[in-house]
Amino acid sequence: MARVLVADDDTDIRELVAFKLTSDGHEVTAVEDGLRALQAIQEGKVDLALLDIRMPEMSGLDVCRTLRAAPETAALPILLITARSQEGDVEVGFAAGADDYIIKPFSPRELSRRVEAVLARAGR
Repeated sequence: MARVLVADDDTDIRELVAFKLTSDGHEVTAVEDGLRALQAIQEGKVDLALLDIRMPEMSGLDVCRTLRAAPETAALPILLITARSQEGDVEVGFAAGADDYIIKPFSPRELSRRVEAVLARAGR
């Protein structure tokens, strides 16, 4: 399965997402902010990044933009996770380079489907 980075400052969400993805057979690294997300991606091979938009130190949008700007991570699949559900918020997420956008609250089943779809589109 895939190596997935989960970055969310909400411990409960981070643990739920990590548990579900681990149960699905993925190898998960979980961090609590955007800077640690970038460090984890730079330190090891990651097949997919799940980023909360609102995090301390560096937002998920900023992490997404940074990853897209670097040649070595420009093609990394990115799924944004957020409570922001307005159409404009979704557009900003896709404009930053996200491959998909999942709105909190979400079901674990929906999370699994979205992760698998993003990985399949990326050929991973």
